[in-house]
Amino acid sequence: MTDLIDTTEMYLRTILDLEEEGIVPLRARIAERLEHSGPTVSQTVARMERDGLLRLTESRQLELTEAGRGLAVQVMRKHRLAERLLSDVIGLEWPYIHEEACRWEHVMSERVERRLVELLDDPVESPYGNPIPGLEQLGVTGAHPSMLARKTLREAAEEYDAAAGPTPWKVQRLAESIQVEPEVLEQLLEVGLRPGVPVEVTGLTEAYALLTVEDPEQGRLEVELPLEVAQHIFVNER
Repeated sequence: MTDLIDTTEMYLRTILDLEEEGIVPLRARIAERLEHSGPTVSQTVARMERDGLLRLTESRQLELTEAGRGLAVQVMRKHRLAERLLSDVIGLEWPYIHEEACRWEHVMSERVERRLVELLDDPVESPYGNPIPGLEQLGVTGAHPSMLARKTLREAAEEYDAAAGPTPWKVQRLAESIQVEPEVLEQLLEVGLRPGVPVEVTGLTEAYALLTVEDPEQGRLEVELPLEVAQHIFVNER
């Protein structure tokens, strides 16, 4: 029974992750993200549909019901509060926080959540810059995360106009799809690419976004970032 609950919660959170990234939630996307077989995903989705947590639209899109979205928000909130605890209190290295929080999200009670909100001084975003949803259900008022950035660093680079010169951006958040890659996160740390850091797009090649990163610790860094990585980093204009 516990395994079924964990799997259900994992699927619900993955659907929210896909929505945040602007990706249409399909069974194929869940199979890719969780590395589950197609038949396994179809079986799990069918069970969740019977349980009233989601519905399959005519276009085969996965759509959360009110009950499903409520549970998904709870799981996501637990996950991102766990990430803040692991980062701010325990001091776990940034590349490994997400992976560890995936375990904690299934066992955390609401009582612990409320205590974490107090301990962490009303956090509104994860260490990867993503909003912590449903905080009002824990009695948090007046604290709101920034508007969710929808433009990726790859898109910003592909819009670069050499005649207009460098374009200024600020890293807001990292997609979940890149949080599961510790080696990539290590590389981002090395070049200062973290939420809140200003960047300038200075050029574009066939495979790389050319950037100037204004890292507060290392100063200005010239970076060649693979486009396949840049597509998972969301930015705001500055």
